[in-house]
Amino acid sequence: MNNTIKLAVAGAVLSAASIANAGIIIPAGEWTMDINGNVNMFATMTKADDTATVTGGIAATKDAAGEDTGFSTGTGLLPAWLGFTGTTRQNDLDVSFTISFQPNTSDNDATGMGDLGAPLNRQAFITFGDASWGSVKVGKDLGIFAGDAILSDMTLLGVGGGTPGGATTLGGIGTGYLYPGWRGQIAYTTPNMNGLQATVAITNPNQGNPGTAYKQDRFGVEGKVVYSLPNGKVWVSGSSYDVVGTSGISYDATAMDVGTTLSFGNLGFTAYYYAGEGNGVGLSLNRLGDLANERDQDGGYLQATYVMPTGTKLGVAVASSRQDLASGETAGSTAAMDSNDRWTVGAYHPLTKHLNLVAEYNAIESKDHQGDKNESDSLSLGAILFF
Repeated sequence: MNNTIKLAVAGAVLSAASIANAGIIIPAGEWTMDINGNVNMFATMTKADDTATVTGGIAATKDAAGEDTGFSTGTGLLPAWLGFTGTTRQNDLDVSFTISFQPNTSDNDATGMGDLGAPLNRQAFITFGDASWGSVKVGKDLGIFAGDAILSDMTLLGVGGGTPGGATTLGGIGTGYLYPGWRGQIAYTTPNMNGLQATVAITNPNQGNPGTAYKQDRFGVEGKVVYSLPNGKVWVSGSSYDVVGTSGISYDATAMDVGTTLSFGNLGFTAYYYAGEGNGVGLSLNRLGDLANERDQDGGYLQATYVMPTGTKLGVAVASSRQDLASGETAGSTAAMDSNDRWTVGAYHPLTKHLNLVAEYNAIESKDHQGDKNESDSLSLGAILFF
């Protein structure tokens, strides 16, 4: 994992005094190699209250036989991870590369012989720059818009929405923030100017093969500004994409957000809000495609944590993602998602510096504009080891 993700992972569980800043460091000639990653697994019991399916809903539903309880094991929101980062200083430039692989601990196959949660390859990028003028990133990495929202979410070390069994669970994706995705990008980050730092990037539009009949008019654009405080940070970020559906309909999908994380001794707080149009219900920024009209979305989450003298971090979060009907749509004509609401209670205990035990409870309610509703509750127990 790159340093941003590693520190977010560590900070989600541990107190500041015990954060591990690096993985396995190996000097290699002109290079310094950092081998890092994590392994995690969760056992989850989920109980669903309703049968009706809400389009775009996150809450679990009863199965076709009416069974309301399910059991599953697998990777949480953060996939298992093996990353390699090399750094060096050449010709007055700080140069680095990162390549990572994300297997998982899911085996969601009835035969027990395969893995339906396919391994992922989320990072492959280079950076170069200098503290005097900033840095450039070229390659695939976590998206800029909404990236701080997911890295500040305490369920990064747990499960959140969804259930284990696939490549990952959902955490707060679709119940509190949009998914930033892992995007091909060319990004420039300014030097740190007394705590103020900005990033802007052109990104892959993620609309399929550019040789198909429906092409984007431009690259995607994402950016953010972060101001570091003595006890936290404040950020704003945004994204803009041209969306083209198979019908040939085209429109701009845009989003903005604002967030803050603050710590006061053993207390930690996160507040986050986003708003946009044409961005879908939250699982990605791959938009709605064929709709002639864009739908407005907004949402956010509030989170509070407390580190006990034993080192155990207790946390509670309330979150919501909402979607309006588009111009010309009526509740009777569409079953589009209206809202996904979640509240989470979690306990994250550092058994050792790197090994953490996790217990998490999530309650989720999904509604559509026709009045259908799903509610489900889940309890997850597991462990995560990061290095």
